Amino acid sequence: MQLIDFLAGNLPAFVFFAALLGLLIGSFLNVVIYRLPKIMLREWQNQAREVLELPAEQATETFNLVLPHSSCPHCGHQIKAWENIPVVSYLFLGGKCSSCKAPISKRYPLIELTCGLLSGYVAYYFGFGWQAAGMLVLTWGLLAMSLIDCDHQLLPDALVLPLLWLGLIL
Repeated sequence: MQLIDFLAGNLPAFVFFAALLGLLIGSFLNVVIYRLPKIMLREWQNQAREVLELPAEQATETFNLVLPHSSCPHCGHQIKAWENIPVVSYLFLGGKCSSCKAPISKRYPLIELTCGLLSGYVAYYFGFGWQAAGMLVLTWGLLAMSLIDCDHQLLPDALVLPLLWLGLIL
């Protein structure tokens, strides 16, 4: 409770905390933006196989927002925790995989940084309170949906519907 009281009474600390949280959420949004369309495609393919009465495809590995752990798309090196610190790890690694030295897309730290900056702005604009919390969730969801839409020209119902209701409630 002391942290909550401190953040409620200190706007600069709240803005800093929200920006830091935004960086962390931005790292998770990178996973959502990459994996959610792939998960949806697998579900659509399974539904099509069912309608066409084709045998179900056997899943070879777990694929969701948590598993498998993040890895380099070039060499398959599993990303360690210290290699996954938002923005800092990208700068520390020089924008390259620690194993194969292949370049890491600038998009990842840019999304993290954008999410952090937007979160700080939302915290500054709304101040400490439930309204800021709701607007942060909406901001994060809209950022993820914008980038998924940009990449795939689709808006996942798993994001749209909860955010629609949250927006209407707020």
